[in-house]
Amino acid sequence: MDTETAGIIGASFFSFAISYLLVPYFNRFMRRAGIVGRDIMKAEKPVVADMGGPGVVSGFLMGVFFFIGLTILAPPRASGIVYILASLCTILIVTLVGVFDTLTGLMKAREGREGFEQYKKIGIPRWLYFFVPLPAAVPLMAVNAGVSRVTLPLVGRVELGIIYPLVLIPLAVLCCTNATNFLAGFNGLEAGMGAVLHLSLGAYAYATGHHNAAVLSFAFAAGLLAFLRYNWYPAKVFPGDLNYTIGATAACVAVIGNMEKFAILCFAPYVVEALLKAASRFEAESYGVLQPDGTVKPRDGRIRGLTHAAMSLGGFREWQVSLILIGLEAAVCASAFLVIRYV
Repeated sequence: MDTETAGIIGASFFSFAISYLLVPYFNRFMRRAGIVGRDIMKAEKPVVADMGGPGVVSGFLMGVFFFIGLTILAPPRASGIVYILASLCTILIVTLVGVFDTLTGLMKAREGREGFEQYKKIGIPRWLYFFVPLPAAVPLMAVNAGVSRVTLPLVGRVELGIIYPLVLIPLAVLCCTNATNFLAGFNGLEAGMGAVLHLSLGAYAYATGHHNAAVLSFAFAAGLLAFLRYNWYPAKVFPGDLNYTIGATAACVAVIGNMEKFAILCFAPYVVEALLKAASRFEAESYGVLQPDGTVKPRDGRIRGLTHAAMSLGGFREWQVSLILIGLEAAVCASAFLVIRYV
Protein backbone atom coordinates (compact mmCIF):
# COMPACT_ATOMS: atom_id res chain seq x y z
CA MET A 1 0.00 0.00 0.00
CA ASP A 2 1.46 3.37 -0.99
CA THR A 3 1.71 6.28 1.43
CA GLU A 4 -1.10 8.35 -0.07
CA THR A 5 -3.58 5.45 0.00
CA ALA A 6 -2.69 4.75 3.63
CA GLY A 7 -3.13 8.45 4.34
CA ILE A 8 -6.59 8.50 2.78
CA ILE A 9 -7.68 5.47 4.83
CA GLY A 10 -6.23 6.97 8.02
CA ALA A 11 -7.80 10.36 7.33
CA SER A 12 -11.22 8.77 6.83
CA PHE A 13 -10.87 6.77 10.04
CA PHE A 14 -9.84 9.78 12.13
CA SER A 15 -12.55 11.95 10.60
CA PHE A 16 -15.24 9.39 11.43
CA ALA A 17 -13.97 8.61 14.94
CA ILE A 18 -13.39 12.20 16.04
CA SER A 19 -16.69 13.42 14.56
CA TYR A 20 -18.54 10.54 16.22
CA LEU A 21 -17.08 11.47 19.60
CA LEU A 22 -17.37 15.25 19.32
CA VAL A 23 -20.88 15.71 17.93
CA PRO A 24 -22.63 14.73 21.24
CA TYR A 25 -20.45 17.19 23.19
CA PHE A 26 -21.23 19.99 20.79
CA ASN A 27 -24.93 19.06 20.95
CA ARG A 28 -24.97 19.56 24.70
CA PHE A 29 -23.16 22.86 24.35
CA MET A 30 -25.62 24.08 21.69
CA ARG A 31 -28.60 23.24 23.87
CA ARG A 32 -27.11 25.02 26.88
CA ALA A 33 -26.24 28.04 24.74
CA GLY A 34 -29.75 28.16 23.31
CA ILE A 35 -28.60 27.41 19.76
CA VAL A 36 -31.60 25.21 19.02
CA GLY A 37 -34.47 24.83 16.60
CA ARG A 38 -37.87 23.16 16.50
CA ASP A 39 -38.34 19.88 14.64
CA ILE A 40 -41.57 21.01 13.01
CA MET A 41 -42.42 17.69 11.34
CA LYS A 42 -42.93 16.00 14.70
CA ALA A 43 -46.22 16.13 16.57
CA GLU A 44 -44.59 17.41 19.76
CA LYS A 45 -42.25 19.89 17.94
CA PRO A 46 -39.20 18.94 20.04
CA VAL A 47 -36.27 21.31 20.58
CA VAL A 48 -33.12 20.09 18.79
CA ALA A 49 -29.51 21.35 18.72
CA ASP A 50 -29.22 23.46 15.59
CA MET A 51 -25.55 23.50 14.57
CA GLY A 52 -23.99 20.19 13.51
CA GLY A 53 -21.00 21.66 11.72
CA PRO A 54 -18.41 22.09 14.53
CA GLY A 55 -18.17 18.38 15.34
CA VAL A 56 -18.02 17.24 11.72
CA VAL A 57 -15.60 19.95 10.57
CA SER A 58 -13.31 19.31 13.56
CA GLY A 59 -13.13 15.61 12.72
CA PHE A 60 -12.67 16.39 9.04
CA LEU A 61 -9.77 18.76 9.77
CA MET A 62 -8.02 16.25 12.02
CA GLY A 63 -8.35 13.59 9.34
CA VAL A 64 -6.95 15.82 6.60
CA PHE A 65 -4.11 16.98 8.89
CA PHE A 66 -3.22 13.31 9.44
CA PHE A 67 -2.98 12.85 5.68
CA ILE A 68 -0.81 15.95 5.28
CA GLY A 69 1.51 14.88 8.10
CA LEU A 70 1.87 11.34 6.83
CA THR A 71 2.59 12.35 3.25
CA ILE A 72 5.14 14.93 4.37
CA LEU A 73 7.01 12.63 6.74
CA ALA A 74 6.87 9.44 4.66
CA PRO A 75 8.73 9.63 1.33
CA PRO A 76 8.06 10.26 -1.43
CA ARG A 77 6.55 13.56 -0.37
CA ALA A 78 3.14 14.21 -1.93
CA SER A 79 2.77 17.10 -4.32
CA GLY A 80 -0.07 19.57 -4.33
CA ILE A 81 -0.39 20.04 -0.56
CA VAL A 82 -0.89 23.75 -1.24
CA TYR A 83 -4.16 22.91 -3.01
CA ILE A 84 -5.39 20.99 0.02
CA LEU A 85 -4.54 23.95 2.28
CA ALA A 86 -6.27 26.39 -0.08
CA SER A 87 -9.32 24.11 -0.10
CA LEU A 88 -9.38 24.02 3.69
CA CYS A 89 -9.36 27.82 3.75
CA THR A 90 -12.33 27.90 1.37
CA ILE A 91 -14.20 25.25 3.35
CA LEU A 92 -13.64 27.02 6.68
CA ILE A 93 -14.75 30.39 5.29
CA VAL A 94 -17.96 28.81 4.01
CA THR A 95 -18.43 27.09 7.37
CA LEU A 96 -18.31 30.52 9.02
CA VAL A 97 -21.02 31.68 6.61
CA GLY A 98 -23.11 28.70 7.68
CA VAL A 99 -22.54 29.47 11.35
CA PHE A 100 -23.63 33.06 10.74
CA ASP A 101 -26.74 31.82 8.93
CA THR A 102 -27.65 29.55 11.84
CA LEU A 103 -27.05 32.20 14.49
CA THR A 104 -29.32 34.69 12.73
CA GLY A 105 -32.04 32.07 13.18
CA LEU A 106 -31.95 32.91 16.88
CA MET A 107 -33.46 36.30 16.14
CA LYS A 108 -36.93 36.60 17.60
CA ALA A 109 -38.62 38.19 14.59
CA ARG A 110 -40.59 35.74 12.48
CA GLU A 111 -42.62 35.98 9.28
CA GLY A 112 -45.90 35.05 10.93
CA ARG A 113 -47.63 33.49 13.92
CA GLU A 114 -48.97 30.29 12.36
CA GLY A 115 -47.74 27.38 10.24
CA PHE A 116 -44.21 27.46 8.89
CA GLU A 117 -44.08 31.25 9.10
CA GLN A 118 -43.77 31.14 12.90
CA TYR A 119 -40.47 29.27 12.47
CA LYS A 120 -39.05 31.33 9.57
CA LYS A 121 -36.69 34.09 10.69
CA ILE A 122 -36.62 37.66 9.50
CA GLY A 123 -32.92 38.40 9.47
CA ILE A 124 -30.40 39.12 6.76
CA PRO A 125 -32.08 39.44 3.34
CA ARG A 126 -32.28 36.13 1.50
CA TRP A 127 -30.59 37.51 -1.62
CA LEU A 128 -27.52 38.42 0.42
CA TYR A 129 -27.05 34.84 1.57
CA PHE A 130 -26.80 33.73 -2.05
CA PHE A 131 -23.69 35.86 -2.55
CA VAL A 132 -22.03 35.72 0.87
CA PRO A 133 -20.01 32.55 -0.03
CA LEU A 134 -18.24 34.36 -2.90
CA PRO A 135 -15.18 35.52 -0.87
CA ALA A 136 -14.55 31.88 0.05
CA ALA A 137 -13.35 31.26 -3.51
CA VAL A 138 -10.33 33.57 -3.08
CA PRO A 139 -7.93 30.90 -1.69
CA LEU A 140 -8.56 28.61 -4.67
CA MET A 141 -8.25 31.54 -7.04
CA ALA A 142 -4.98 32.65 -5.43
CA VAL A 143 -3.23 29.29 -5.97
CA ASN A 144 -4.71 29.00 -9.49
CA ALA A 145 -6.18 25.59 -8.64
CA GLY A 146 -7.56 23.38 -11.39
CA VAL A 147 -6.90 23.19 -15.10
CA SER A 148 -8.09 26.02 -17.34
CA ARG A 149 -8.48 23.80 -20.41
CA VAL A 150 -11.98 22.42 -20.88
CA THR A 151 -13.60 20.24 -23.53
CA LEU A 152 -16.85 21.56 -24.99
CA PRO A 153 -19.30 19.58 -27.17
CA LEU A 154 -18.83 20.26 -30.90
CA VAL A 155 -15.98 22.63 -30.07
CA GLY A 156 -13.27 20.51 -28.53
CA ARG A 157 -10.62 21.65 -26.05
CA VAL A 158 -10.72 25.33 -25.14
CA GLU A 159 -8.15 27.28 -23.15
CA LEU A 160 -10.03 29.59 -20.77
CA GLY A 161 -6.93 31.21 -19.29
CA ILE A 162 -7.62 33.81 -16.64
CA ILE A 163 -11.38 33.30 -17.00
CA TYR A 164 -11.12 29.99 -15.14
CA PRO A 165 -9.79 31.31 -11.78
CA LEU A 166 -11.56 34.67 -11.94
CA VAL A 167 -14.99 33.50 -13.08
CA LEU A 168 -15.51 29.73 -13.02
CA ILE A 169 -13.99 28.99 -9.61
CA PRO A 170 -16.10 31.64 -7.79
CA LEU A 171 -19.15 30.47 -9.74
CA ALA A 172 -18.52 26.86 -8.70
CA VAL A 173 -18.20 27.78 -5.02
CA LEU A 174 -21.28 30.01 -5.15
CA CYS A 175 -23.50 27.48 -6.94
CA CYS A 176 -22.43 24.41 -4.97
CA THR A 177 -22.81 26.02 -1.54
CA ASN A 178 -26.28 27.32 -2.32
CA ALA A 179 -27.42 24.14 -4.08
CA THR A 180 -26.77 21.87 -1.10
CA ASN A 181 -28.50 24.39 1.15
CA PHE A 182 -31.70 24.31 -0.92
CA LEU A 183 -32.30 20.55 -0.60
CA ALA A 184 -32.71 20.28 3.16
CA GLY A 185 -35.18 20.08 6.03
CA PHE A 186 -35.71 16.35 6.64
CA ASN A 187 -33.93 14.33 9.31
CA GLY A 188 -30.89 12.65 7.76
CA LEU A 189 -31.46 14.09 4.29
CA GLU A 190 -28.56 16.52 3.95
CA ALA A 191 -26.00 14.28 5.66
CA GLY A 192 -27.18 11.16 3.82
CA MET A 193 -27.16 12.71 0.35
CA GLY A 194 -23.91 14.52 1.14
CA ALA A 195 -22.21 11.30 2.21
CA VAL A 196 -23.25 9.56 -1.02
CA LEU A 197 -22.09 12.57 -3.06
CA HIS A 198 -18.67 12.70 -1.42
CA LEU A 199 -18.10 8.96 -1.47
CA SER A 200 -18.72 9.09 -5.22
CA LEU A 201 -16.49 12.11 -5.77
CA GLY A 202 -13.77 10.50 -3.67
CA ALA A 203 -13.96 7.22 -5.57
CA TYR A 204 -13.71 8.98 -8.92
CA ALA A 205 -10.85 11.21 -7.75
CA TYR A 206 -8.92 8.21 -6.44
CA ALA A 207 -9.53 6.20 -9.62
CA THR A 208 -8.20 9.06 -11.74
CA GLY A 209 -5.12 9.54 -9.57
CA HIS A 210 -6.14 12.80 -7.86
CA HIS A 211 -5.39 11.71 -4.31
CA ASN A 212 -5.46 15.23 -2.83
CA ALA A 213 -9.06 15.61 -3.98
CA ALA A 214 -9.88 12.06 -2.87
CA VAL A 215 -8.77 12.62 0.72
CA LEU A 216 -10.99 15.69 1.04
CA SER A 217 -14.06 13.82 -0.19
CA PHE A 218 -13.48 10.58 1.70
CA ALA A 219 -12.64 12.35 4.97
CA PHE A 220 -15.68 14.60 4.69
CA ALA A 221 -17.93 11.65 3.79
CA ALA A 222 -16.66 9.83 6.88
CA GLY A 223 -17.51 12.82 9.06
CA LEU A 224 -21.00 12.99 7.57
CA LEU A 225 -21.58 9.28 8.21
CA ALA A 226 -20.61 9.79 11.85
CA PHE A 227 -22.93 12.79 12.05
CA LEU A 228 -25.75 10.76 10.49
CA ARG A 229 -25.79 8.63 13.65
CA TYR A 230 -27.18 11.66 15.51
CA ASN A 231 -29.04 13.34 12.66
CA TRP A 232 -31.12 10.35 11.56
CA TYR A 233 -34.80 10.20 12.46
CA PRO A 234 -35.63 11.28 15.13
CA ALA A 235 -32.79 13.79 14.93
CA LYS A 236 -30.83 14.88 17.99
CA VAL A 237 -29.10 17.62 15.99
CA PHE A 238 -29.77 19.55 12.79
CA PRO A 239 -27.07 20.15 10.15
CA GLY A 240 -27.64 23.92 10.22
CA ASP A 241 -24.30 25.42 9.21
CA LEU A 242 -23.20 22.11 7.66
CA ASN A 243 -25.45 22.51 4.60
CA TYR A 244 -23.19 25.13 3.03
CA THR A 245 -20.03 23.16 3.87
CA ILE A 246 -21.20 20.06 2.00
CA GLY A 247 -21.36 22.03 -1.23
CA ALA A 248 -18.16 23.99 -0.60
CA THR A 249 -16.17 20.80 -0.11
CA ALA A 250 -17.62 19.34 -3.30
CA ALA A 251 -16.62 22.49 -5.22
CA CYS A 252 -13.05 22.26 -3.90
CA VAL A 253 -12.80 18.58 -4.82
CA ALA A 254 -14.11 19.23 -8.33
CA VAL A 255 -11.60 22.05 -8.90
CA ILE A 256 -8.42 20.51 -7.51
CA GLY A 257 -9.35 17.09 -8.90
CA ASN A 258 -10.05 18.46 -12.40
CA MET A 259 -13.35 16.58 -12.37
CA GLU A 260 -15.90 19.29 -13.00
CA LYS A 261 -17.96 17.24 -15.46
CA PHE A 262 -18.29 14.28 -13.11
CA ALA A 263 -19.21 16.59 -10.22
CA ILE A 264 -21.91 18.28 -12.31
CA LEU A 265 -23.42 14.88 -13.14
CA CYS A 266 -23.48 13.94 -9.44
CA PHE A 267 -25.04 17.31 -8.60
CA ALA A 268 -28.04 16.71 -10.89
CA PRO A 269 -30.61 16.35 -8.04
CA TYR A 270 -29.35 19.57 -6.46
CA VAL A 271 -29.57 21.36 -9.81
CA VAL A 272 -33.17 20.21 -10.25
CA GLU A 273 -33.96 21.37 -6.71
CA ALA A 274 -32.45 24.79 -7.41
CA LEU A 275 -34.56 25.15 -10.56
CA LEU A 276 -37.74 24.18 -8.70
CA LYS A 277 -36.96 26.63 -5.92
CA ALA A 278 -36.21 29.34 -8.48
CA ALA A 279 -39.68 28.83 -9.96
CA SER A 280 -41.11 29.97 -6.61
CA ARG A 281 -38.59 32.83 -6.36
CA PHE A 282 -36.87 30.80 -3.63
CA GLU A 283 -39.80 31.24 -1.27
CA ALA A 284 -40.84 27.56 -1.18
CA GLU A 285 -39.80 25.43 1.79
CA SER A 286 -38.84 21.76 1.56
CA TYR A 287 -40.80 20.78 4.65
CA GLY A 288 -43.91 18.64 4.70
CA VAL A 289 -47.04 18.80 6.83
CA LEU A 290 -47.37 15.99 9.35
CA GLN A 291 -50.58 13.97 8.85
CA PRO A 292 -52.59 12.20 11.58
CA ASP A 293 -51.26 8.82 10.38
CA GLY A 294 -47.63 9.94 10.74
CA THR A 295 -46.99 10.51 7.05
CA VAL A 296 -45.95 13.86 5.57
CA LYS A 297 -47.45 15.73 2.63
CA PRO A 298 -46.60 18.92 0.71
CA ARG A 299 -48.02 22.00 2.38
CA ASP A 300 -50.40 23.03 -0.42
CA GLY A 301 -50.19 19.94 -2.62
CA ARG A 302 -47.87 21.68 -5.10
CA ILE A 303 -44.47 20.31 -6.08
CA ARG A 304 -41.89 23.00 -5.41
CA GLY A 305 -38.95 20.75 -4.63
CA LEU A 306 -37.74 17.16 -4.75
CA THR A 307 -39.00 16.52 -1.21
CA HIS A 308 -42.49 17.53 -2.38
CA ALA A 309 -42.19 15.17 -5.36
CA ALA A 310 -41.14 12.30 -3.07
CA MET A 311 -43.99 12.99 -0.64
CA SER A 312 -46.46 13.04 -3.53
CA LEU A 313 -45.50 9.51 -4.58
CA GLY A 314 -47.45 7.95 -1.72
CA GLY A 315 -47.97 7.91 2.02
CA PHE A 316 -44.43 8.18 3.34
CA ARG A 317 -43.06 9.07 6.73
CA GLU A 318 -40.29 11.63 7.10
CA TRP A 319 -37.46 9.10 7.27
CA GLN A 320 -38.82 7.30 4.20
CA VAL A 321 -38.73 10.54 2.17
CA SER A 322 -35.10 10.96 3.20
CA LEU A 323 -34.32 7.41 2.10
CA ILE A 324 -35.99 7.95 -1.28
CA LEU A 325 -33.87 11.01 -2.02
CA ILE A 326 -30.68 9.43 -0.71
CA GLY A 327 -31.41 6.49 -3.02
CA LEU A 328 -31.97 8.94 -5.88
CA GLU A 329 -28.57 10.53 -5.27
CA ALA A 330 -26.95 7.07 -5.15
CA ALA A 331 -28.55 6.15 -8.48
CA VAL A 332 -27.46 9.43 -10.07
CA CYS A 333 -23.87 9.02 -8.86
CA ALA A 334 -23.75 5.41 -10.06
CA SER A 335 -25.01 6.55 -13.46
CA ALA A 336 -22.34 9.26 -13.55
CA PHE A 337 -19.62 6.59 -13.46
CA LEU A 338 -21.21 4.96 -16.51
CA VAL A 339 -21.79 8.03 -18.64
CA ILE A 340 -18.76 10.19 -17.81
CA ARG A 341 -16.71 8.61 -20.60
CA TYR A 342 -19.29 9.73 -23.15
CA VAL A 343 -19.65 13.31 -21.90
